[in-house]
Amino acid sequence: MAVAPPVAVEVDGVDKTYPDGTHALQPVHLRVAEGEFVTLLGPSGCGKSTLLKLMAGLLPLDAGRLALWGQPPAQLNAGGRRLAFVFQSPTLMPWADVQTNVRLPLDLARLPAAEAEARVAEALALVGLRGFERALPNALSGGMQMRVSIARALVVRPQLLLMDEPFGALDEFTRHKLDAELLELWRQRGLTVVFVTHSIAEAVFLSQRVVMMAARPGRVTDELRIAEPYPRRRDFLVTPRFAEHAKALQDSLYRASGEALESA
Repeated sequence: MAVAPPVAVEVDGVDKTYPDGTHALQPVHLRVAEGEFVTLLGPSGCGKSTLLKLMAGLLPLDAGRLALWGQPPAQLNAGGRRLAFVFQSPTLMPWADVQTNVRLPLDLARLPAAEAEARVAEALALVGLRGFERALPNALSGGMQMRVSIARALVVRPQLLLMDEPFGALDEFTRHKLDAELLELWRQRGLTVVFVTHSIAEAVFLSQRVVMMAARPGRVTDELRIAEPYPRRRDFLVTPRFAEHAKALQDSLYRASGEALESA
């Protein structure tokens, strides 16, 4: 009998209200298994980004419990595990070259220079940016800048990768290319990934499981499994099975959007 993987992310009754009175999340319950690729999908204002930031420890909880491998986010490093967060925009230092941008988390952690350089080289190779170490961000395309941001996340060698709609501003071709590269990184590194998107197609292509959320306040309304084998190639996008999953997500999204409108 196969042994179930450990639970990487536990969200138990997590509630969040912002200081301006916005009730961003009503009690949310969610489990993400180690090594799983889970996507949060839903209409604008449903709390996807808030939930992701709570997982990262970037926002305080108002109620409930949130644990990463059984520990509060702030204590994750003490257990020998790490998380990394990739934001919607690359958030690079424009005056610093690629190598310096990627090395930033290691500099803040005061890692020895030789080890930091080796890790930077490894991370840049993983995202296909070897040879661009001395380039400045304004010399790079949007897709390459996002690769730098992902390399900066990978350089800390995380077990958990939290990604807040990282490819949303990119053209469709670049977005799909980075989606495919992300899946390969997920497979190679054995990462646990929680990914936020507004794109139904992206959610189907990437995910093992899609968690649907509705707004006012943010809450989980549905969960759909994408039981399709990996690797998922470009051809998957035009298969009947892809269309079936997309239709199921579209229907679920319409229901979630309708609930949000009714509660407005």
